[in-house]
Amino acid sequence: MDVYRVSHIPVVDEAKYLGLVSDKLIYDLNLVEAQLSTAIDKLNTTHAHSDQHIFELAIVMYKLKISVLPVLDEDHYYLGAITLYDLARRFASLFSLQEVGGVLVIEMNVSDYSVAQISQIVESNDVKILSFFIDRKPGSNVLDVILKLDSDELSGVVQALMRYDYKVKAIYQDRSMLNDLYQDRFDQFMKFMNI
Repeated sequence: MDVYRVSHIPVVDEAKYLGLVSDKLIYDLNLVEAQLSTAIDKLNTTHAHSDQHIFELAIVMYKLKISVLPVLDEDHYYLGAITLYDLARRFASLFSLQEVGGVLVIEMNVSDYSVAQISQIVESNDVKILSFFIDRKPGSNVLDVILKLDSDELSGVVQALMRYDYKVKAIYQDRSMLNDLYQDRFDQFMKFMNI
């Protein structure tokens, strides 16, 4: 467990999955490998199947607070396990997080939310949306729309969103481009002040 930095480990007997043992169970029952067979009935039998979507796997791991999720075939044979690290790597790939580009966070009321309008505004600035997330706080009618875009140059998109009365809550982009933008605006302001 320490080697893989997990707090759960699958128990398998000749490829047959028996359950998931936690470090807490091992400590609580003071188990050693030879005694594990005496605690088989206490093992968590949570598992996933190879055809399940990653969203389902994430929900199971989150709800059960497990660090490893065993994957089984139709005959209940152990195929392998998914760790939280595996899940994070897959999400990073799935959501284009490693792709070049900036991130915008737009705050709005639920009633104002329109994927079509947001997409149209962004794409009218020759920028593509790589991934799109919604973060709504429980009990609130305000949500954050998080956009991963294929460009680090976000000033045109931000200005267009603001023209449509969207509140841009946060901008994450390449710092050098942001510094250039601020420098350009500062230079323009200084020219204006000299007039």
